[in-house]
Amino acid sequence: MVKVIASQLRKGNVVEIDSHLYVVLTAESFHPGKGTPVTQVNMRRISDGTKVSERWKTTEGVERAHVEEREFDFLYEDGEGYHFMEPTTYEQVAVSEDVIGDAKVFLRDGIRCWLKTYNDGVIAIELPQKVTVEVEETEPVVKGQTASSSYKPSTCTGGIRVMVPPHIGVGTRIVINTEDLAYQERAKD
Repeated sequence: MVKVIASQLRKGNVVEIDSHLYVVLTAESFHPGKGTPVTQVNMRRISDGTKVSERWKTTEGVERAHVEEREFDFLYEDGEGYHFMEPTTYEQVAVSEDVIGDAKVFLRDGIRCWLKTYNDGVIAIELPQKVTVEVEETEPVVKGQTASSSYKPSTCTGGIRVMVPPHIGVGTRIVINTEDLAYQERAKD
């Protein structure tokens, strides 16, 4: 176990509280004008899937569990769960949907992810920071809009909703940030 300060917690980290393991879903620090800065953390208990919300002072110590993190390639999804393969040993592992959570919209054939394991059980998934998706539906360009000031809604591969610049049309491949679903750039490929 490693003690870290609460403000260092990030999505995907695993912490131990009262001998239970929790995976961090969101971590947000608040710095009010007056008073003590705090970190609000939403977590899921690994043993039973219960969601818990905790608030700590940003400088308070939290026990981070030692988890093994390995790269895996996503293969496919079926009734047993989501299947991944370790690229060097070709070892395959099935992961349940409650561990995958909201990340399922980003899973495409061959995407490289990091699976976090504790006692040989997969407890969390970490996606790449940026992924390339294709715009499937968006509004047409309105004459007079400038590229710098206005964004329009679009639906991309997997039903992901992203605000894109006006020059992006249907069929365009774009790079988005997996944490906040923000448009980054037009794909280079």
